[in-house]
Amino acid sequence: NHVIQWFEVLDGLLGPYWKAIGLAFNCTFLLFGSVIQLIGCASNIYYINDHLDKRTWTYIFGACCATTVFIPSFHNYRIWSFLGLGMTTYTAWYMTIAAIVHGQVEGVKHSGPDKLVLYFTGATNILYTFGGHAVTVEIMHAMWKPQKFKYVYLFATLYVFTLTLPSATAVYWAFGDQLLTHSNAFSLLPRNKWRDAGVTLMLIHQFITFGFACTPLYFVWEKVIGMHDTKSICLRAIARLPVVIPIWFLAIIFPFFGPINSAVGALLVSFTVYIIPALAHMLTFKSAAARQNAAEKLPFFLPSWTGMYVVNAFIVVWVLVVGFGFGGWASMTNFIRQVDTFGLFAKCYQCPPKVSASPPPHH
Repeated sequence: NHVIQWFEVLDGLLGPYWKAIGLAFNCTFLLFGSVIQLIGCASNIYYINDHLDKRTWTYIFGACCATTVFIPSFHNYRIWSFLGLGMTTYTAWYMTIAAIVHGQVEGVKHSGPDKLVLYFTGATNILYTFGGHAVTVEIMHAMWKPQKFKYVYLFATLYVFTLTLPSATAVYWAFGDQLLTHSNAFSLLPRNKWRDAGVTLMLIHQFITFGFACTPLYFVWEKVIGMHDTKSICLRAIARLPVVIPIWFLAIIFPFFGPINSAVGALLVSFTVYIIPALAHMLTFKSAAARQNAAEKLPFFLPSWTGMYVVNAFIVVWVLVVGFGFGGWASMTNFIRQVDTFGLFAKCYQCPPKVSASPPPHH
């Protein structure tokens, strides 16, 4: 009944200090990852039904996402995650085709990152996009054959490239710098049944992803309060409420979808996905005996331990300097700017101004 988690692996390999560091970074990342999904739900539904503002939609979706407290384990997620994959595939290719069919807007500008803040914010978004999957060990638990995990993970990452790169390129080609003030690309594409279908599928996918990000937090919390081995689903659900309610509250305070993405990428994903695993690998296999008894042999394309150390050291230094250092500065600068512009508890972040019908002229 026990679900092995990332920080427990670190504990077994490197001791309690690593466990504490891993736990702190991963829990904070998953917390804000859940917040991002909730904000994304409210932002997306607004482009189908704008009778309610985004903050009201956040209240509604917060209540819907709170139902994830009843999901006992990741084994219950496999079919949902597969369906979620189909949904994101549709949406990514809809955006690609819709942007090409729409063509470039009049006077489109592609100035690129003309300020350091924009350059490093973009860099952290890339770190987040291709590394925002720090629930890896928990997902491995859901597989019937965990030993195949590394191949599955590699193919999954390559598949992500096919979804993110074409859609991002096409939408940027069509709309250019307008994307700087439109965190949600749905707001730029013309309203039709294809767009509505894409928004609806993304909503379902984000609900599933919320569960993916939140469930490891539930497990950690259950272990802290001694409820992880409880058989009653209802008791566990009640015990999980202190996790989901703060997430709901944070999504209402900071509804800044893009800026939160880049801040999480810089300050949290940089450690959970890149720095800590690479460092842990180096320390675990620093002795000749550990290298000789390694359960996982080196890949055929990098058969040298020295080469592996060089790759790991490069990842640690590069992500620490560019991702966490410069990226952290840029994303926090951008985040503070959003708070100054829109304020906390913003009612409708980046919503287009409502056009009121003018009264008929008097003759």
